[in-house]
Amino acid sequence: MSAVKKVVLILLILCSCVGCDQVTKTVARNHLASSPPVYLVGDVFRLQYTENAGALLGLGAGLPEAVRFWALIVLVGVALIGMLRFVWTSQEMNPMCITGIVLIIGGGFSNLLDRVLRGGAVIDFMNIGIGNLRTGIFNLADLAIMTGVGIMLAWGVFFRDSDNEPSAP
Repeated sequence: MSAVKKVVLILLILCSCVGCDQVTKTVARNHLASSPPVYLVGDVFRLQYTENAGALLGLGAGLPEAVRFWALIVLVGVALIGMLRFVWTSQEMNPMCITGIVLIIGGGFSNLLDRVLRGGAVIDFMNIGIGNLRTGIFNLADLAIMTGVGIMLAWGVFFRDSDNEPSAP
C-alpha cells in the first residue's frame, strides 16, 4: 500500500470514528439525559443515557480520581499514541490490519476526548439484549473498538501472511 493511500485510510477512519461518536454523544446528551430510556424493537435495542467514570462496564469507577486520571487518561493516551505511531511507521502492513488497529485507536481517542472534556466520564447510551440477557451500556466508540478487535482476531485466525492466503482449517 502506498504511503499516501495509507495516510488517507488512517485519517478517514480516525475522523469518521471520532466525528460520528462525538455527534451521537451530543445527541444523546441533548435528548436522552433528562428522559427515560427509549425502547426499540420490543426492547431489543435500548437508548439509555449514562455517564461512565470507569472503563469497560464501569470497571474502576470507584477508584480514587487521581488513579482514574493516570490509568484512564494518561496511560490510555500514551498507548493510543504508541499504537498510532506503530501503524503510521509500519512499512508492510495489510490494509485490513491497518483498518482494525485504527478503529481501535479512533474509538479509544474519542472516549479519551470525552474523558478530558467531561471531567473523566464517558457518555454511554446504547444497550442491546433480550430480557435479562443484555450488554452493558456502550457508545459508538466502544463499537469501533470492538469491531477493530474483531477484525484483528479474524485476520489472525484466518490469514497467515500478507498474501491474504487463507490458513488451513
